[in-house]
Amino acid sequence: MAMEDIPREAAEGTGLLQEWQGLPRGLLERPAAELVSALGGPALFHLPGYSEPPLFVSVLLHGNETSGWETVRRLLTRYGEAPLPRALSLFVGNVAAAAQDRRFLSGQPDYNRIWRGTGTPEHEMTARIRQRMARRGLFASIDIHNNSGRNPHYGCINRLERPFLQLAAHFAPTVVYFTRPDTAQSNAFAELAPAVTVECGRPGEPAGIDRADQFLEKVLGLSGLPDEPVPSADYDLFHTVARVEIPPGVEFELEESETEGDLVLRPDLQGLNFAEMPAGTPVGWTRLPAGAVE
Repeated sequence: MAMEDIPREAAEGTGLLQEWQGLPRGLLERPAAELVSALGGPALFHLPGYSEPPLFVSVLLHGNETSGWETVRRLLTRYGEAPLPRALSLFVGNVAAAAQDRRFLSGQPDYNRIWRGTGTPEHEMTARIRQRMARRGLFASIDIHNNSGRNPHYGCINRLERPFLQLAAHFAPTVVYFTRPDTAQSNAFAELAPAVTVECGRPGEPAGIDRADQFLEKVLGLSGLPDEPVPSADYDLFHTVARVEIPPGVEFELEESETEGDLVLRPDLQGLNFAEMPAGTPVGWTRLPAGAVE
């Protein structure tokens, strides 16, 4: 079957979501930018495996974060027609944004902020996915992302429970605990099973794809996530307690920039990620008067 001939009628569709039993032939040959022409929109695939319940994996919640899809392409191509060690439910998200290498398109919500709440077709879609996975049962949930800065690979969890920490530590020794936004995929799925968001560095970096591939292979082969402590020497835990945003209209620059911005950030700022800094360490300077930026 040619890639252009993937039969959409083979899938069940309600609203935005198509739901497939199995994987359309030829789909794994397509990069993220070409998925929209094959699928038309978001899709949920249920693939068989030797063990149940399934592992849930979501990719392309942000269209320009492509390492998740590249990881899945590699993993599933390696297995070919053979069953996976564990059943897999795969959600491929914002393929329209992926076609334009954008996080999301104008008029769209952020696909990682729609997993609770109501009021849009996207909320209806994610509610249906959660309901379906709750009925099927769930082994664990993995949401694969990239970030734009220089960071180590790390996993994010929403509950400080042992199976969650076990899952995150299988990916990387750096673990971030956060509770906001509660509309994120991992936060919503934490009610169903151990859930983690994994950050694989910048899009397309081979090291991030390699690590995510190894992680999925490992989790698919697990018989369970033990309710045992993870040795403290095996991971570093960070807690997200605040978010700093630059107000609209404030021009900012790095220190070596030749422009005259309102806010000057230190040029090695990314190098401070996940580092412990003494209180009072400056991260930038402002030319604005005191109180102008709050």
